Amino acid sequence: MAAMDLFGRRWALRILWELRAGPLGARALLARCEGLSSSVLYQRLRELTSSGIVARSSDGYGLTRTGTALGHVLRPLDEWATVWAREQERAAGPPPRPTGRDTPRPSP
Repeated sequence: MAAMDLFGRRWALRILWELRAGPLGARALLARCEGLSSSVLYQRLRELTSSGIVARSSDGYGLTRTGTALGHVLRPLDEWATVWAREQERAAGPPPRPTGRDTPRPSP
């Protein structure tokens, strides 16, 4: 339950996702996570670091061995989510086509 609490916090999984390819500095993480505030980023990095999932190095923040193992565990969830998203798109059908009645006409 402690892991679910940690990973369920805003931006935690996204930060881990961005670190999957290698270490990144805080500015790079902020640039990759549009809408993430620096205060939330640093709070999550502290939590993930104190949990042994992320470590700080001269290259920035990177996944520890435990963090990398977590990535392997989450890969099937990512694959499932991709299939699920496609199914949702198909179920929703194509977007509606404009009919001309939806287009406002200029005033005379």
